[in-house]
Amino acid sequence: MTLTLCPDAQPNFLNLFDVAIAPAFLFYAYIPILILSIIFGIVVWQKRKEVVYAKYFTYISFAFAAWIFLILFQWIAADVEVVYLAWQLLVIPEILIYIFSIYFCYSFLFIKEVPTWCNYIFLIIYTGILLLVPTTLNISYFNLSNCEGVVGRLWDIIYILELVILLIIPVIVIEKFIKSSTRKEKFLSILLPIGVLLFLGFFWASNYFAELSKTYEINLWGPLGMVVFLLILMYLIVQFRAFNIKLIATQAFLVILIILIGSQLFFVTTDINRILIGITLILTVISGLLLVKSVKREIEQREKIEKLAGELKIANEGQANLIHIINHQIKGYMTKARLVFDALLTDKDYGPVSESAQHLVKEGYDSVTEGVNFVTDFLNASNIEKGTYKYEMQSLDMRELVQGVAEKQRETAEDKGLSFKLQIEEGNYNTRGDKTQLEQAIRNLIDNSIRYTPKGEVKIQMSRLRQGFDGQAKDGDKILFKIEDTGVGISSELKSKLFTKGGRDKDSLKVNINSTGFGLSFVKEVAEAHKGRVWVESAGTGRGSTFFMELPVNS
Repeated sequence: MTLTLCPDAQPNFLNLFDVAIAPAFLFYAYIPILILSIIFGIVVWQKRKEVVYAKYFTYISFAFAAWIFLILFQWIAADVEVVYLAWQLLVIPEILIYIFSIYFCYSFLFIKEVPTWCNYIFLIIYTGILLLVPTTLNISYFNLSNCEGVVGRLWDIIYILELVILLIIPVIVIEKFIKSSTRKEKFLSILLPIGVLLFLGFFWASNYFAELSKTYEINLWGPLGMVVFLLILMYLIVQFRAFNIKLIATQAFLVILIILIGSQLFFVTTDINRILIGITLILTVISGLLLVKSVKREIEQREKIEKLAGELKIANEGQANLIHIINHQIKGYMTKARLVFDALLTDKDYGPVSESAQHLVKEGYDSVTEGVNFVTDFLNASNIEKGTYKYEMQSLDMRELVQGVAEKQRETAEDKGLSFKLQIEEGNYNTRGDKTQLEQAIRNLIDNSIRYTPKGEVKIQMSRLRQGFDGQAKDGDKILFKIEDTGVGISSELKSKLFTKGGRDKDSLKVNINSTGFGLSFVKEVAEAHKGRVWVESAGTGRGSTFFMELPVNS
């Protein structure tokens, strides 16, 4: 086949291209961006089903790659007909870049397709442009002397249309920004369109002023706006996973470095420079692969953490549902059963319970009471831990509160054969607190000592203390509640976790089969909510324990 060569063309590459005639910067600016656009387009294309806007980014990438191909053919193709065809077809991908950019911005910001009427408008516009492609309105004539086309009046319309699209994008951004409710949404509604506008604006300016001045070297700077656009996309991918692509940002960064370093081979003319660039290229590839491997490992770890977080969220939701069921159903059933047993034991309207049945009824009452207390401890601990419990603070007398709770617990202690003593020193025991929760906390402390004391005594004391400058406690502005028992004692290992949720050791159930591990954690939360504290002292296993609760005085 005989080629009609451009006057200044000397095919030196595949007998079709003259790579010597083009500026060296052409390869440095266009080829890396061309490869990068194709890589991004292909990778995102694979993910197109996951997000609505991914396909439009792919369309932009492919249209931009087609535009670069045609520009390259204009510069380096040796055959006149090929160059002329490249000039004629250039408008086809160029206008698509702008149209798809609007679609991309809208679908990214609103996560939906553009309105149908927009499709009809752009379809009519694009169809009209296609019909004019083979006419002189597109390319008026072809200058054989310098192998360049002379654009027609269609390009005036193209440049105006591109400017209109550049103005439409900010309107879309403003609408989204106003509707955004979170800082992240507002940030994304600005950042990505900025990248698109920089890309299109730089692209438009280089094309327009190159055509206006007939200095087509200006075109070489236009595609550099795509680099800014891609860098912003990389940031979105890493920070917000805009396309749910795991390693694309790091891999693309590596590709950019390799291409930019490798493309310098078009500039250098000495062997020493080629060797230095080659060594740099090899080191970049090695370090880049190590970087990709490291990022991959980090992503896998992050995915594991996110998976565990998701599972934890599901577990927490399940726990919340369980607590709701316990609070509204199980507790209700048990409370009703307790009232039934209590009525049988105390209400004369039902007649006397036979002597042989009294023991069973009493045992049923005690068992259900244990169950109600267990559920109450569990629910209180869970609500306080979640921060959902609201304390109703009021002035109250701790002397009356402790006496009332202690007298109710006395029968339990004496039924177990324990000596039960209550000693309250004279003084003012007024404080400010939630009566219900303080009663529950005191009951838990007393009940704990009774349960873990097989024999001996439980001794309750309450006094007033004041902290002096020497650090010693003196009579005054603190209420000290103290329970001393001769029970199983506390090991040093158990002390550290005794007041935590579920805090009990392996031997707890041997002594108390109803141990929940929630009772004392509840006491701690209540004490701290009342600006007090609770602690325990014990000489060790089998040597008894002494529990303390300290509360402020409301003078």
